[in-house]
Amino acid sequence: MKARSLTVTLRLYRGASAAAALLTPAWLSYRAGKGKEDRERLPERRGIASAERPEGPLVWVHGASVGEVNCVMPLIERLVARRFNVLLTSGTLTSSKVAARRAPPGVIHQFMPLDAGAFVSRFLDHWKPDLVLLAESELWPNLLYDLGRRGTPVVLVNGRLSPKSAERWSRLSRSARALLSRIDLCLAQSEEDGARFHALGAPRVEVCGNLKFDVPAPAADPIALGALASAIGARPVLLAASTHAGEEVLAMATHKALRKELKDLLTIVAPRHPERGEEIAELAEEAGLRTARRSADALPAPDTDIYVADTIGEMGLLYRCAPVVFMGGSMVEHGGQNPIEAAKLGAVVLHGPHVWNFGAIYARFDADGGALPVADIKDLARLTFVMLRDKARRERVAAGARVSVAALGGALERTLAAIEPYLVHIRLQHR
Repeated sequence: MKARSLTVTLRLYRGASAAAALLTPAWLSYRAGKGKEDRERLPERRGIASAERPEGPLVWVHGASVGEVNCVMPLIERLVARRFNVLLTSGTLTSSKVAARRAPPGVIHQFMPLDAGAFVSRFLDHWKPDLVLLAESELWPNLLYDLGRRGTPVVLVNGRLSPKSAERWSRLSRSARALLSRIDLCLAQSEEDGARFHALGAPRVEVCGNLKFDVPAPAADPIALGALASAIGARPVLLAASTHAGEEVLAMATHKALRKELKDLLTIVAPRHPERGEEIAELAEEAGLRTARRSADALPAPDTDIYVADTIGEMGLLYRCAPVVFMGGSMVEHGGQNPIEAAKLGAVVLHGPHVWNFGAIYARFDADGGALPVADIKDLARLTFVMLRDKARRERVAAGARVSVAALGGALERTLAAIEPYLVHIRLQHR
């Protein structure tokens, strides 16, 4: 994307982001005070590296948040096994903790610099990546401009573009084409995603499938699992997973609607953003529900109604303890959350109507009987009751999910095959 190819919109963006960069220190300090940034690593957000660049070929892999970091981890593991240096960046505090726990030895994690020209240039001057792999839909104008100016190859892996995002980009069609023309290769999750990228101007598009299907089921600490399972005992459990504001109230209302028939029901609420734990616990108490918080090292007592799982990296533990899972982000207009991990661990997945972020996945799950849509709180309460009471039906739904997961796997090998020419080229460059 050469300077002369920039549209008026992109030129305005570059100017506005340069001006906004002046306010960055104050804004980052505010976010750190809210627990949304690592205060010790704030310079990284301005492109100031906290580690040295290793010698030899360097592949930069970027995943915005927890979901993207998890999905690229098997790809990173394969790159490390082939002795490529890997720089992993992400944009959230939670994802940095996932990277610290899951990344192979030798992988360097940095926070993604904010998309201001000076920050991006400083970052690239230091790291000098030979290949850039951006996960899903990370199309930052200043970053792509600078990478294009340097001639660095960029591949979009696990590319995803929802209908709503595609519609928004179509209103800026010239800018979208200018940005996507800088992507050397777009590896889309589905035929629908690929068609949307192609329509907006991506020059090379291949459909490789969704890397999330090739990620192993999340692990669980055996001691923690034993302690939580023992505390729960034989109680029926509903897990409201990755919830967003408004959905916790729905989970609590569902709990109250069911506790006449399921007197010992335990509802676990695992918010998408764990820092909301205190807020959720207060909502439960206001609703007259007894609560406990995992971040306070509490386990559910026999009379606990709502167990707030406001910790990081424990979804594998929670899915193993909950036969029925309501996936959040789907009863509010967020676009849904990833159901694959829950399905891999045998949980029945219930979801609301707003699942466009994972539309193809939910469509396949629903078609195979591996997930159940709910329209409102009455639906959610009814299906939760049926699934918790009817073990045979629960097992049929779980079996349908396994069919979906098996059919949609293989994206990792197809992605590796697609980027192989780039890996060979950069290896030859460093001989």
